Amino acid sequence: MTTDPAAEDLREAADELAVAGQLPRFLLMYKFAIEELMTKLRILSEEFDFVHQHDPIEHITSRVKRPEAIKEKVRRRGLGGDWVSAAAALDDIAGIRVVCPFVSDVYEVARMLTAQDDVELLRTKDYITRPKANGYRSLHLIVRIPVFLSDRVEKVKVEVQLRTIAMDFWAAVEHKLSYKYRDSVPPDFAGELAAAARTAADLDSRMAALHERIR
Repeated sequence: MTTDPAAEDLREAADELAVAGQLPRFLLMYKFAIEELMTKLRILSEEFDFVHQHDPIEHITSRVKRPEAIKEKVRRRGLGGDWVSAAAALDDIAGIRVVCPFVSDVYEVARMLTAQDDVELLRTKDYITRPKANGYRSLHLIVRIPVFLSDRVEKVKVEVQLRTIAMDFWAAVEHKLSYKYRDSVPPDFAGELAAAARTAADLDSRMAALHERIR
């Protein structure tokens, strides 16, 4: 199996920090990576709006997984209980969600972001073209960007989720409903969720058509 040099560097950094008892500093790398990407996205949003009189980004949110959540995911996936394994194996320690007005904006923002020289695209999962069984739709990118620290440069992975306002509404409500029911989901629940997802997709199509008419 080919060794990924960037992942090895990150593993070594995590190992050093773990030994030194500085795990919060290790997570700072992910915070800094998010800040770098947020700046890139804000610049793209403002510049695109200036040129095309249309802002392709409605809003952006971000998060770094809590240490407890990372450890639990590592344990659940059988990857071991240390931070080195987490850094090397997990793609979603750092996450950014980009909400766009239209489906076309989702793909345009993804194209502009990944076209930048210092943004390395590792993986793409297109749940818009191929929605999940429950109706979930979104475009997921796993990217890696350099973070310039005081004594070194670390290449850090970030998961970027891009979706429309309608997709984001459906996903937010689905999460709340599924969490509420947990193990006691009504028999028709999945079917209703899938139907609601189709309605959201239809809304996206209608709004896109209206947008094209006034352009």
